Amino acid sequence: MFVSFFPRPKLFFPSAVLWTALAMTFWYLYASDLMGSSASPAVGVAMFGSTRSLWFDFYFALSVAIFAGAWMVLAPHPWSAWSILGSALILFTSYFQVEVSVAINSWYGAFYDLVQAALTKPGTITIAQFYSELSTFAGIALVAVTVGVLTRFFVSHYIFRWRTAMNDFYIANWPRLRGIEGASQRVQEDTMRFATTVEALGVNLISSVLTLLAFLPVLLRLSSNVTELPLIGTIPYPLVFAAIIWSVVGTGALALIGIRLPRIEFFNQRVEAAYRKELVLGEDDAARADPPTVSELFTNIRRNYFRLYLNFMYFNIGRIVYLQTDQVFPYVLLGPTIVAGKITLGTMQQILNAFEQVRSSFQYLVNAWSTIVELISIYQRLRGFEARIHGDPLPPIETRTEPQPT
Repeated sequence: MFVSFFPRPKLFFPSAVLWTALAMTFWYLYASDLMGSSASPAVGVAMFGSTRSLWFDFYFALSVAIFAGAWMVLAPHPWSAWSILGSALILFTSYFQVEVSVAINSWYGAFYDLVQAALTKPGTITIAQFYSELSTFAGIALVAVTVGVLTRFFVSHYIFRWRTAMNDFYIANWPRLRGIEGASQRVQEDTMRFATTVEALGVNLISSVLTLLAFLPVLLRLSSNVTELPLIGTIPYPLVFAAIIWSVVGTGALALIGIRLPRIEFFNQRVEAAYRKELVLGEDDAARADPPTVSELFTNIRRNYFRLYLNFMYFNIGRIVYLQTDQVFPYVLLGPTIVAGKITLGTMQQILNAFEQVRSSFQYLVNAWSTIVELISIYQRLRGFEARIHGDPLPPIETRTEPQPT
């Protein structure tokens, strides 16, 4: 799964994490101040072309070039250009999209204060000023759309290259793999699903971390406008405290509810593969795919799907209740501050957006749990291939029978 695409994965990934940590530490402690800091930060599209932004882009490219160059020299790999440089490009676009969110959050303050002034004192704001603020947002949105479309195009090719690497690796070992249940499906379908799912989860995780790094300081600054929380009273950094506690509680509860889903999803893939294989054999052999056999195989599918639906129902009850409550939670927190008239409309919108960004980052597992369940199932199936290639015993789940209805 990883050896086919990345050079020496057991060493590569820890080294990537370590290098990233060192590069970020050096940036925040020293490099970020080399170009100075402007008294008035750029607003709108100009933010992306500011001296500080361009300096960071150069610093990122230099860090990637050093890391990639070292690996390409010390551990050559046929897919290094895609696995190392491609991953770095995806990481950079994830950072850029977070910067877009920061730019929009900055725009919120000026725009909604403008709206409040127009509604409070008619005639103080001209139509030109109003549309000027909207054009600022349009410029940010245009940049975001352009980068987003180009990124998705690149990611599609990145995923297919990873699938190609896995496909070539498994086909080279096909004589030893063909006897495993559902071998053809694992090579043809699971490789693509694995690459797609890992990329999506990885990008979302990186985006969550980058969003936290970008918005936690914003939320800390905006917390000065909120003096107390309902039922709790006055505490330091109340918005950050509330976001962390709310997200941790929700994530823990939903992970506990959905703990059985990965195993059920694995058995789902197994019974589907058995049914599909019997039908394929029946195309060329009249003795195969007889009605009793097909009926029994489909009964297994139905039983497992019904079990999956039941467990997802429990999970979705908790998830939907939590996410619906989540929509009004920041308003509950801001209730005393809003009633006391201590913030403007623009500041409130900035707080709500920043709180949403931080909260959603902490809720990574809540939002991605269904995808994680699918990935665990795919990983377990491909792990069986890995074991056969290396002559290791098959994972226990490969020989375990599916649970019978009680």
